[in-house]
Amino acid sequence: MRYGITVEERRARLGVRHLLAPPSRKTTPLDVARSVVALHSTDPASVFLSIHARAPAAGADAIERALYEDRSLIRMLGMRRTVFVVPVELAPVVHASSTKAIAAQQRGRYLKFLGAAGVGDGPWLEKVEDATAAAPAERGEAVGADLARDVPELRSRVRLNEGKAYGGEQNITTWVLALLAADGRIVRGRPRGTWTSSQYRWSPVEAWLPHGVEEWPVERARVELVRRWLARYGPGTVADLRWWTGWTAAQVKQALAVIEPVEVDLDGATGLVLADDLKPVRAKPWVALLPALDPTPMGWAGRDWYLGPHAASLFDRSGNVGPTIWSDGRIVGGWTQRPDGEIVHRLLEDVGSDKVGQIEAAAARLAAWVGPVRVRPRFRTPLERELSA
Repeated sequence: MRYGITVEERRARLGVRHLLAPPSRKTTPLDVARSVVALHSTDPASVFLSIHARAPAAGADAIERALYEDRSLIRMLGMRRTVFVVPVELAPVVHASSTKAIAAQQRGRYLKFLGAAGVGDGPWLEKVEDATAAAPAERGEAVGADLARDVPELRSRVRLNEGKAYGGEQNITTWVLALLAADGRIVRGRPRGTWTSSQYRWSPVEAWLPHGVEEWPVERARVELVRRWLARYGPGTVADLRWWTGWTAAQVKQALAVIEPVEVDLDGATGLVLADDLKPVRAKPWVALLPALDPTPMGWAGRDWYLGPHAASLFDRSGNVGPTIWSDGRIVGGWTQRPDGEIVHRLLEDVGSDKVGQIEAAAARLAAWVGPVRVRPRFRTPLERELSA
């Protein structure tokens, strides 16, 4: 008979291991990144708001210091072709397990476009990449426009989606920078503007990793990444792991065969936990306002146990989550910031007067922390649109 883990137990694990339930909250951005394995950074504001929810004492300046001065965190392309912020020690694992394969796929795609446009071939692209990678080393750091002045080939233009309403020409600067970053040669550094900006300055990878990205065998890196996911998100299913990693079923099963997790019953479904992770977890009551693309709601493919019937309001059509309100391990509503700075929210179920008061207090603290900065999710969801209107 399999050991069973209830929904209540899963919610308690989520609260404690993702640093959302007191007294598990931490003080440093690095602690937070380790607690969730990787912070979503497609929307740069998500990184700051996700850390704030788990380390309330860390101001935006402390997060920027961890990212750009201490450089204990690094921004990189990873699982599911998504940009993440991860602890620097995890960068080689993500690179070997996920990024290298994505880079190869993207390079093949870009070469087809370049060839069709008569711009260049493989050797031509390599020369452009080498010249572009050398430019930040000479400057220390540079934005794409600076690099395009240093390497004129970056201004080469390619027409995409011919005959489509959304078709048009674009230069190849973004492509080349993305390839160099995916190859582990350059890094997205401090952006221009506030912490909500994604106009990054680019630096040599050695500014974060003095000896470059350490080479890991692909299979070993996959095992390490799955082990970390199970430690922070377990129990989960094979389907959860496939979705979170973006790997094939065979790749996930190969990693699991090395780890040998224990199968547990999740209300009729088969879940997986590390062999030494069967001890019950208990969490004190908590509430939290999590940002769009926070790693917790984006951590599993099967979400009913914490999302309930609220998917249509809180996720967009591509599966991106908007800002959410949590109570004791489940989503109970959503929030947004209006143009005047006010944090507004809507509860989608009855949580009781005590919880309402705690949520209102959390919203006030968030508004004070954000201050004059304005946060608008990159991916708009139905409830967030309604609240912001």
